[in-house]
Amino acid sequence: MTSTPQVTAHGGGVWSIPVPIPDNPLGHTLVYLLDTGRGPVLIDTGWDDPTAWDTLTEGLAACGTDVSDIHGVLVTHHHPDHHGLSGQVRAASGGWIAMHPADSQVVRRTREAHPSLWLDYLTAKLTAAGAPDDHLAPLRAAQPGDLPGSRAALPDREIVPGELLDLSGRRLRAIWTPGHTPGHVCLHLEEDHPLNRPGHGRLFSGDHLLPEITPHIGLYEDPDDATVTDPLGDYLDSLERVSRLDPAEVLPAHQHPFTGATGRVRELLAHHAQRLAGLRTLITGRPLTPWQLAEEMEWNRPWGRIPYGSRNIAVSEAEAHLRRLVKLGEAEPVPGSDPVAYQAV
Repeated sequence: MTSTPQVTAHGGGVWSIPVPIPDNPLGHTLVYLLDTGRGPVLIDTGWDDPTAWDTLTEGLAACGTDVSDIHGVLVTHHHPDHHGLSGQVRAASGGWIAMHPADSQVVRRTREAHPSLWLDYLTAKLTAAGAPDDHLAPLRAAQPGDLPGSRAALPDREIVPGELLDLSGRRLRAIWTPGHTPGHVCLHLEEDHPLNRPGHGRLFSGDHLLPEITPHIGLYEDPDDATVTDPLGDYLDSLERVSRLDPAEVLPAHQHPFTGATGRVRELLAHHAQRLAGLRTLITGRPLTPWQLAEEMEWNRPWGRIPYGSRNIAVSEAEAHLRRLVKLGEAEPVPGSDPVAYQAV
């Protein structure tokens, strides 16, 4: 069994439980418990892992409830450190699971697709991005059976953006904030806050707005959809939407709660503006593939020390920034380049 988790009471019938993420520098996901007139509701659930499950159930006990009492689960987005335990919670409680339909579709597609589809897609995507042969070799040698199947639970309710959720005794409004995922949502608790700022309420921000971390913004992955999306543009627009709410306090899924949401939004907007300008400089007079650009971008460690899987994520982030520059008319693909290279306009 785990030691008793450090549950935090945030006032007004809201608690947080830090549920561990195995082998991840983030450490844990903050799962929130919200009292309602029909029973407690969870906002996210944590990673599908025995230790995480024990921590969640012990945390619920520390809050004075039990997993069997859970009325429902609101999932901010489909990533496994947020949605992983939702199925177990539903099995233990009979409660519902709600998610934005764009992310529900990701879960459904991942569950139903043959593993070879994703293996072939990833190989082709990295080849087109200019990945070297030594990076592609393990993918080309892999067999579909080498990939784990998805056990993520299919949601049974939709979170409709802009609408108040059906929670007795609570005013909780869904705010669609795509970028980190296509169906990411923040949840705005439109109730007076202990900080005495009536009307501003609190914001459960998932991974959209974090106090010190810039969330990963990569391409939306869909082997069956060739639509050219702009995840970074979606994210920047979503930041503006959250800033206009001006919540008294932000309750994020990682790190710690914080105030000053509008100031944090300004910091993130400035960060991405600076990053886009820096990437445009890198491709001025010197066309680069997405892989080459990722090699030269600034990360939290030198490129040579970035693990294999994290390099795939880094390249996706480089591609998302390139998509934004192209949409802004500040970059373009070099005609006839293979793999495709980009240059500043």
